[in-house]
Amino acid sequence: MSTSILVVDDETDLEILLVQKFRKQIREGTLRFLFAHDGIEALAMLAANQDVDMVLSDINMPRMDGLSLLAKLQEKDQDLSTIIVSAYSDMANIRTAMNRGAYDFVTKPIDFPDLEATIVKTIHHMEALREAQRRQAAAEQARASLSRYFSPNLAERLASSANVLDLGGTRREVASLFTDLAGFTSLVETIEPKVLGPLLNDYIVGMTDIVFAHEGTVAKIIGDALHVLFGAPSDQPDHASRAIACSLALDAFAESFREHWSRKGIPLGHTRIGAHAGTAVVGNFGGIRFFDYSAYGDTINVAARLEAANKTLGTRICVSGCVAGKVQGFCGRPVGDLLLRGRTEPIRAFEPLDASRCASPETQAYIEAFEKLEACDPGAIASFAALVGRNAEDRLASFHLKRLLNGETTMTVIL
Repeated sequence: MSTSILVVDDETDLEILLVQKFRKQIREGTLRFLFAHDGIEALAMLAANQDVDMVLSDINMPRMDGLSLLAKLQEKDQDLSTIIVSAYSDMANIRTAMNRGAYDFVTKPIDFPDLEATIVKTIHHMEALREAQRRQAAAEQARASLSRYFSPNLAERLASSANVLDLGGTRREVASLFTDLAGFTSLVETIEPKVLGPLLNDYIVGMTDIVFAHEGTVAKIIGDALHVLFGAPSDQPDHASRAIACSLALDAFAESFREHWSRKGIPLGHTRIGAHAGTAVVGNFGGIRFFDYSAYGDTINVAARLEAANKTLGTRICVSGCVAGKVQGFCGRPVGDLLLRGRTEPIRAFEPLDASRCASPETQAYIEAFEKLEACDPGAIASFAALVGRNAEDRLASFHLKRLLNGETTMTVIL
């Protein structure tokens, strides 16, 4: 690698001496010297030669001296290292030069071995600075990429890791969460693009902000649908609790968002949410030109199918017992044992509730009715009928009542 040095000195003999003393480095191409006779000429040379790495400048020169040149270089904020040449007795000017950004100095008469050592030291200094700048640029690029997926504080933490964007996956304990806006595809066909754009953008921003507030990872956004991970890429021992809390917050936002647009005459559907916890292979997959931060495995498939199950059950949030069982003080209504597509064993599912609904008499009445269903008590029909009679909007209670009236007697729901 060649280093370009601009020598600024009004003594013409110095040019001959430098070319002679460094002829080996010049011949090998490791050093390249340019020469100017004062500060004004030096500035013109720098403008014409953007690849200059170092300036070796005398202090005392006509037209523009070395100190004035340093001041101009500071104004231009040029990425240069400067070595000042002055008499040893001129320490006041040397101090001024150092305060104006000079990296080092050599004294007259020039001791060429000392000058060579100073140039080598300055080159190492420049290389260290440039390496730091490269690392910072790489960190900024990583941070920009990571901010697509992670909360800002997590992206900041991960950007400091050099291998965070490496391709490949690891097996992790995660909670996987899926969301989907019901009827959105049909809605797209009926509203103007100028309305759809702001609607979808506001929805996605609101949803992702909530995910980031819970320090979740947005693994995918496809249209209006989100896939969110907790416990990746960094360990989160409370990943299940975060998934439940995030689900409830997403539901509250989505309902408020739906009501807002309904008042404008845009009939949005409910947002359906599903969550499951377990192991998954998580990492960057793709190639050199494109990477996709994704998760694969049964845990992911189950979460997606629990989201879809809401449509049949009449719920907006459906989570597995695996998630619920990891959350201390979990409160929710049992949904039943769901036999999901592609599975041979049913899994217990729940509808999580916020604190106010959890403590309500209606929730207690539902749990009592479900216990009768679980015990194959014929009185379950009357209990669910009473729930529906008090609240016709309770679609989960209506779902179970219809099942019982159709002769179903177990908690297993085949989807």
